[in-house]
Amino acid sequence: MNTRYVGIDPSTKTGVVILDAAGNVLKNIEIQGQGEEEPGRINDVVVRTLRLIERADVVAIENFSFQSTGSFVGQQYAIGWAIRIGLYHRKQKYIEVAPNSLKKFATGVGKGSKEDLILPIFKRWGFEHESDNVRDAFVLAQIVRAIHQPIQLTKPQQEVIHNLLHPPKKTTTSKTKTKRGK
Repeated sequence: MNTRYVGIDPSTKTGVVILDAAGNVLKNIEIQGQGEEEPGRINDVVVRTLRLIERADVVAIENFSFQSTGSFVGQQYAIGWAIRIGLYHRKQKYIEVAPNSLKKFATGVGKGSKEDLILPIFKRWGFEHESDNVRDAFVLAQIVRAIHQPIQLTKPQQEVIHNLLHPPKKTTTSKTKTKRGK
């Protein structure tokens, strides 16, 4: 059984890319929901996405962008959660990759526009696609592949992988302190 590496960029137009162990693209697709009503379109995206994923696949999904605005955000979150629930139900593990980590892995810098990824993705991997969702999914598939395959990585890419495997501990700060004993 050959391991496949799957990247998913969940949105109203969900990007999915499947790579083999050598990094060859087996599938790249943008899935847009069909149907007249919003729940039906969301369900269509989720079902079609999950059908592409096999049990032995190793999956990376883009984490939510909390800076997103607009009417599609609710649908984007619904699709993202529904795909995660589908994977959870299958007992299929996945990693979540923050949008800035995806950008850092592709460009060496953790910020920039979707268009800023086009040239670095093409230069590094020779991959191009008209959909930014599919390009993001491609980078996600490359990230999860890099976790499991001995691949030569740049320093920023090594940092992304290290932070995914060893997330920094979150520190909590208390703005109010309670007084005891008075």
